[in-house]
Amino acid sequence: MRRFFNHKSTEGEVRSLIHRVRSYRLIRNLLIGFILVSIVNLLFSSLFYTPKAYRLAIENREAQLKYEVLQSRIRAAQRQIDQIKYRDHNVYRPLFSSDTLSIEGIYNPYKPTKYASLQSSEYYPMMQSTWMELDQLARSLYLQSRSLDELQSLSKDKEKFSTAVPAIWPIDRSKMRNKIGAFGYRMHPVYKRWKFHSGVDMPGRIGDPIYATGDGVVEDVVITRVRYGYGTQVVIDHGFGYKTRYAHLNKVHVKEGDKISRGQLIADMGNTGVSTSPHLHYEVIYNRSHVNPINYFDRNMSAEAYKSLMNQIQDENYEAE
Repeated sequence: MRRFFNHKSTEGEVRSLIHRVRSYRLIRNLLIGFILVSIVNLLFSSLFYTPKAYRLAIENREAQLKYEVLQSRIRAAQRQIDQIKYRDHNVYRPLFSSDTLSIEGIYNPYKPTKYASLQSSEYYPMMQSTWMELDQLARSLYLQSRSLDELQSLSKDKEKFSTAVPAIWPIDRSKMRNKIGAFGYRMHPVYKRWKFHSGVDMPGRIGDPIYATGDGVVEDVVITRVRYGYGTQVVIDHGFGYKTRYAHLNKVHVKEGDKISRGQLIADMGNTGVSTSPHLHYEVIYNRSHVNPINYFDRNMSAEAYKSLMNQIQDENYEAE
């Protein structure tokens, strides 16, 4: 301390100087301490969690895991629904000859306001995507539930269904005199233009027996000798969306309202209506649409037998309706 004052310094000046030096040291030490504490706190914050930060980190991690689990379960549920839909469409429905269930508007997009409440969240894109997937899943579940209910109802009537669906030949094949007239578009024999032929033609002789191809109820009987259209005909309603038509008949053995069994004699072959020779015009109608009767002659037909049958079909027809 001697270098800071000389022999002329008074005792008061010495005390004042000592006080200032001590104050300087105190301030210096406080500043150094503050800096050290700040550095330590910074290092601690970057290297170690505080209890609150640690708790938040755990909660965030748990939320992320729950979200990943939810996404995994949604994907697994969707795969299971896709498998059910595949079996529904490709196994169960063909078994009952039933169309895939469709509910109009079920997959229409929701209004934008449905997810408006989520927009305030910083996780809005992720939450909206998840909600949309859940909504899609709910719709698919509802549709499949309705479809399975319908299949259950069909299964209860399986025995009735199996005897009602057209499944045999409407004539005695041994009496067929020529090839079968084909179903589909063909050249009209009178107008000489392409026209849709809604059934198949089976040539024979007047009086050959005609049989019902499935159980049902006679819906319509038309007896006429007018050379127009189908001529004398019988229409049978088999239920389950199926109907059959037997046209160009000579004589009818049933009347409207009669209950019919598969294989029952219902009429005799004829040449009424617009017809060029005796034959049966036979139609199968499913859900108001004409389908190819060839596919209903024998439900247990082998591939070889089906190929042989197709070789017996020709484009020429025996009528001009």
